[in-house]
Amino acid sequence: MAEVILSAQGVKKHYPIKTGILRRTTGWVKAVDGVSFDLHKGETLGIVGESGCGKSTLGRVLMRLEEPTEGKVLFGGEDFSNASGSSLRKLRRNIQIVFQDPYTSLNPRKTVGDIIGEPLDIHPDVVPKQGRRARVQELLDLVGLNPEHINRYPHQFSGGQRQRIGIARGIALNPQVLICDEPVSALDVSVQAQVVNLMEELQNELGLAYVFIAHDLSVVRHISDRVGVMYLGKMAELGEETEVYEHPTHPYTQALLSAVPVPDPTLRGKREQIVLVGDVPSPANPPEGCRFHTRCWKAQDKCSVEEPVLQMRPDGVGEHESACHYAEPLNVVHAEPDEEQHHYAEREDDSDTLIPQTTWRDDSPFEEPYDQKDFEPGAGGPHGGV
Repeated sequence: MAEVILSAQGVKKHYPIKTGILRRTTGWVKAVDGVSFDLHKGETLGIVGESGCGKSTLGRVLMRLEEPTEGKVLFGGEDFSNASGSSLRKLRRNIQIVFQDPYTSLNPRKTVGDIIGEPLDIHPDVVPKQGRRARVQELLDLVGLNPEHINRYPHQFSGGQRQRIGIARGIALNPQVLICDEPVSALDVSVQAQVVNLMEELQNELGLAYVFIAHDLSVVRHISDRVGVMYLGKMAELGEETEVYEHPTHPYTQALLSAVPVPDPTLRGKREQIVLVGDVPSPANPPEGCRFHTRCWKAQDKCSVEEPVLQMRPDGVGEHESACHYAEPLNVVHAEPDEEQHHYAEREDDSDTLIPQTTWRDDSPFEEPYDQKDFEPGAGGPHGGV
């Protein structure tokens, strides 16, 4: 197994609840509450879960955009969570982030060249000043954009192109880890496929390790080597992609997978969808014991008293980590789309995926001949200029 490059150890992030005229702290929102995992060199760790489960907060804590309340974040064995000053800046060169919204994460008053080149200004030892423009143009070409557009502004690009600009900014310093905070959730499905394929190309070329945060289970399966499922600030299940998707043991993971739409009409109705009852509890007042027991159909008295530990548990084939007292595998029917009717991108390991097969470079050939001018920003071409 590859070397561990990033390690989260019992990471917690609690936000104070202040009330009254004196703004006294009366409680805490436990956004992330004791998450631990290891990220290996060159791998992709997918993080999934409902809205509000703490995925994005975890990503920001890993980047030190939020200070952890408790726990450690280690990069290459060095404590990143307690670093400061020049040591923090040095470590931060190796951990970068791609934000969710390509519209608000780029400064509208700066050109693309200034946006991508800003990390190089902060870390001047990476590229000499006289070579920065060439480096920015190289990055634009690397993410499939025209280097001649270096002087354009963000509003002159489509959503997919803006996200590529964000990715180019993220890799400008040659980082070893890239935190991807829902990088495709604001994009159309066809554009999502292009951006995901781009990220896979960059990972192969640059040897990047990804922490890929997303809602879409199909996208996460397509790109991830390992998957972690979060619920109410805690890690519910963690394992290899095939272990979590084909042999889930935690009831919450099983419910999530049962809700994934089946693309083939002939396979619909062949699996039983697990419908969870009740609302997600507030992270300001999480349930005692197992946090999922208020919605779990397996819950027993023990679940409301004793909190389950994330540990190795049998999944029917092998074993992987799960935080459930009564963890047991459940066979979730995975749709196998008809190859004659559907065209999907294939992984090298031949696992199924729901990602449409599209190319990611603007100048790549499509099934139909399109005029290159259709892809100019604002042209409103067949793919919206992406």
